[in-house]
Amino acid sequence: MASKAAPSCRLVICLLISAAVLRPGLGWYTVNSAYGDTIIMPCRLDVPQNLMFGKWKYEKPDGSPVFIAFRSSMKKSVQYDDVPEYKDRLSLYENYTLSISDARISDEKRFVCMLVTEDNVFEAPAVVKVFKQPSKPEIVSKAPFLETEQLKKLGECISKDSYPDGNITWYRNGKVLQPVEGAAVIIFKKQMDPVTQLYTMTSSLEYKTTKADIQMPFTCSVTYYGPTGQKTVYSDQAVFDIYYPTEQVTIQVLPPKNAIKEGDNITLKCLGNGNPPPEEFLFYLPGQPEGIRSSNTYTLTDVRRNATGDYKCSLIDKKSMIASTAITVHYLDLSLNPSGEVTKQIGDALPVSCTISASRNATVVWMKDNIKLRSSPSFSSLHYQDAGNYVCETALQEVEGLKKRESLTLIVEGKPQIKMTKKTDPSGLSKTIICHVEGFPKPAIQWTITGSGSVINQAKESPYINGRYYSKIIISPEENVTLTCTAENQLERTVNSLNVSAISIPEHDEADEISDENKEKVNDQAKLIVGIVVGLLLAALVAGVVYWLYIKKSKTASKHVNKDLGNLEENKKLEENNHKTEA
Repeated sequence: MASKAAPSCRLVICLLISAAVLRPGLGWYTVNSAYGDTIIMPCRLDVPQNLMFGKWKYEKPDGSPVFIAFRSSMKKSVQYDDVPEYKDRLSLYENYTLSISDARISDEKRFVCMLVTEDNVFEAPAVVKVFKQPSKPEIVSKAPFLETEQLKKLGECISKDSYPDGNITWYRNGKVLQPVEGAAVIIFKKQMDPVTQLYTMTSSLEYKTTKADIQMPFTCSVTYYGPTGQKTVYSDQAVFDIYYPTEQVTIQVLPPKNAIKEGDNITLKCLGNGNPPPEEFLFYLPGQPEGIRSSNTYTLTDVRRNATGDYKCSLIDKKSMIASTAITVHYLDLSLNPSGEVTKQIGDALPVSCTISASRNATVVWMKDNIKLRSSPSFSSLHYQDAGNYVCETALQEVEGLKKRESLTLIVEGKPQIKMTKKTDPSGLSKTIICHVEGFPKPAIQWTITGSGSVINQAKESPYINGRYYSKIIISPEENVTLTCTAENQLERTVNSLNVSAISIPEHDEADEISDENKEKVNDQAKLIVGIVVGLLLAALVAGVVYWLYIKKSKTASKHVNKDLGNLEENKKLEENNHKTEA
């Protein structure tokens, strides 16, 4: 194939043969792959501009090359050599990266990427390592029982299909079991499958047991190397019967005693360290001197806090051989006052208390409408935004599932309050009248208009938030009109009106909203303006009376003298007074 890839075939063949001399100083690198996965080997060479073709090969143990893939840069064609073990497993990409599907142990070779120009050959080697995780180790051929002071085969630990091979370790109660002459004999062996080249490891354990091995778990593990380093897989535990006379009694609490809470079921389990084990025991409950005869378990259902205390058990025929354990039944009480649905009026005070009683310190969390509060709620003067669903929740962190919660649904009611404002459109062709309403339950708004005028867009409402919303209409009055806004809920009906001049008459627009802190200032300014207007009107009235007396007296004194002049002065004074009156 190489001879077909480029015109100067003789030169190419020579270059391929002498490639070892022309290799650039690229360092070796390793490609790790898991057994059965796809091996990806990039060609770590910069593609030269005058590239003719690229090839991949691997080297046999004796160093001889075996070419497996060819790609022409000019014809854009790919060819794979007739190598049986790589048939239908190779893919060579445009960047000369080579992939091998279904990785096998036999793929552990030294591969070389070769890029060939008319006058040179460039090589980049890669070493493939294949790893196979062994099966989970299993303890088989287990002894039906073990006897103290006798060296007996405990069982075999077996792990299959590993590459490379691994090591097996035995554990007693989670600790490594070392070989000890006459007490622990470990024999390890491994076998390789000639077809798959995968290893099977087996380790047998002979063990001399003691009474300390009662209910003691034995496990084994296999340690192997994978693509990312050393790993360990453990077997399931195996517990063996130990033949030994009962010398000690133990008592267990199920579930673990630090997790017991009110309402749980407690199971006491009494064990003797002999074999065969005792079948019956005496159980002693707190405050009861007489034992209760039972099998090796005794269950208390739906326990309460008064079940806290010491629990004991003993053998039937040897009461002096006794075991005890302390049990704490955790409890948690929560009292929320008030609770349930509470309706209050706006401005009312509402004290709220959440009282906790528990077997140990408990955490308390307040929520409002599913949002966590920074502190417990306190209402000295209720607002509409205080309404909502409050939840006091407490829990014992050390005891799973021990939680309590109580809820308070607060409803804040208020009679409708109305404020009306108006705005003139900059074009002067329309006016917007807004009716601001506050109250709960949500008041219904109704408009009425006295006078003539066209309604451009009526009754657009804002969202109802925290007991407030508004309704607005846009009108073009041809004459002065009066708009009335009526707000009504279950508590009261409130009415407010606003006079609106015709669009041809300029008038002052009110602001949409006045904040609470500025209301007092606005009221003071309004009083001042009213005082000034009243003073000006009184001054104009006094000036008019004086002027009238003056004219009357002047007419009597000189009725026919300087009539035109008098008329001019009179008209001038009248005009001045008229200006003052308008002001």
